[in-house]
Amino acid sequence: MTDVAARYRALVAAGELRPDPEQAAAAERLATLAAELEATPRRGSVLWRLAGRRPEPPRGVYLWGGVGRGKSMLMDLFFDSVAIRRKRRVHFHEFMLEVHDRLNVERQKDTPDPVIAVAAALADDVRLLAFDEMVVNNPPDAMILSRLFTEMMRHGLTLVATSNRAPDDLYKNGINRDLFLPFIALIKDRMDVRPLNGPVDYRLDRLGSMDTWLVPNGAEATAALSAAFFRLTDYPVEDRAHVPACTVAVQGGREVAVPKCLKGVAVFSFKKLCGEARGAADYLAVARRFHTVILVGIPRLGPENRNEAARFVTLIDALYEHKVKLLAAADAEPVHLYEAGDGRFEFDRTVSRLMEMQSDDYLAQGHGEP
Repeated sequence: MTDVAARYRALVAAGELRPDPEQAAAAERLATLAAELEATPRRGSVLWRLAGRRPEPPRGVYLWGGVGRGKSMLMDLFFDSVAIRRKRRVHFHEFMLEVHDRLNVERQKDTPDPVIAVAAALADDVRLLAFDEMVVNNPPDAMILSRLFTEMMRHGLTLVATSNRAPDDLYKNGINRDLFLPFIALIKDRMDVRPLNGPVDYRLDRLGSMDTWLVPNGAEATAALSAAFFRLTDYPVEDRAHVPACTVAVQGGREVAVPKCLKGVAVFSFKKLCGEARGAADYLAVARRFHTVILVGIPRLGPENRNEAARFVTLIDALYEHKVKLLAAADAEPVHLYEAGDGRFEFDRTVSRLMEMQSDDYLAQGHGEP
């Protein structure tokens, strides 16, 4: 299997990526980590038993930088190339929902220390844990992260993560942040922190000069949004029939089905996302999971679909608060989208947010930034 650095150099040579010294250095470091993981004796193997103790896990990597600096691209190359069996890639918020669900189960069993029990169980399933877009803005998460990952690393876990924030800026100004500081210290102690802050915003560069709010709905708008999806995800257009779908976990055990889901980009129809009974928790789960949402088929809103309008307002609030990029096709410009009906006055805020979400300043912000 070709290593990360070699695959990165091949993409540069083919003209698919521009040369970037910080990206190249990160690719070399990830290639080294992959080799270290592959060389570590498997649990229960002869070499494992001869060592007489649990091997020290390889030091992880924390890649941070602004929007579109190549973090997810490098994670793709690394995770695809590392040839070990017990590896897992998951969005940070989805992982933490799983952690809290497991903690609740352990508390119901009166386990003396639920965090230790959950950490041991999770580490038993995986040697490499890869996080896309680590953003900590939930106090319950912040309170347990240090103990959880200290214990998981003690069990042999190696962590690789991407984030828009440097470690010192995680959970900045959060409630009881002093309790979170040991996790920052753990990152610095057990991971190589690599900045990716070159001058090129690859994600915005791929969007080019396209409008992000397209009017009206129809074949032309659909074609433009489809092209944007393939540019943002690097998915081959000729394989469009096989774009993966996924589900997003919602607190409380529900799930949101995502018809097209790839590399932090989600595609929804308005009918599915706002035409069905959903609440703020559903939209927050989507906003935390994806850096870009493509929404098609937004109709004019009015008294006949006031429930859909109310859900749309809640959706836009969630996307806006998490700085999610919105690419949309609608039957009207935002200011003319909802001209009469219950909640029309409150919809002015949504119009304002939709206009701001099309601005260069908004598009340049990192996913999840407050």
